[in-house]
Amino acid sequence: MCFARAQRRAAYDALPEDTKRRLDGLVAEHSIFNSRDRLGYTNFSDEERRELPPVPQVVVRTIPESGRKSLYLASHAGRIFGLPEGEGRALVDELIAHATQRQFVYTHRWRLHDLVMWDNRCTMHRGTEFDDLRWKRDVQRATVCDVANSCEQEGVAIVAA
Repeated sequence: MCFARAQRRAAYDALPEDTKRRLDGLVAEHSIFNSRDRLGYTNFSDEERRELPPVPQVVVRTIPESGRKSLYLASHAGRIFGLPEGEGRALVDELIAHATQRQFVYTHRWRLHDLVMWDNRCTMHRGTEFDDLRWKRDVQRATVCDVANSCEQEGVAIVAA
């Protein structure tokens, strides 16, 4: 089994300056249902959808500890507030394609006793298929609460759509 993560800080740094200006202040709607819908999993109840409401997040966030800017999106990002739906979705897809280019991706090939840690604020991650009859998968997650939503941290007002 391998594990891959895209380093969104480096991906942001590599964007053309005009693209960085275009992204400044944009907000995407993040929802687990965006990524599941794209995979064809749409059979969620109204109750499930109410329990996991979408969350607005800035497209570019600043990591407070380093001051570095980072793309903040992945498969959960759906529409972009203030853009027509198709245009926003195309922009998200374009940015994900950019951020997952080989030069921005770390792939880990597991060995006994490996430990991999990452900061979800500036990485996209994806586990890949593995032989679960041959290998045990032991994933343990530690979540630390951020100080505030990325929109609040960036001082971006969210306009209801």
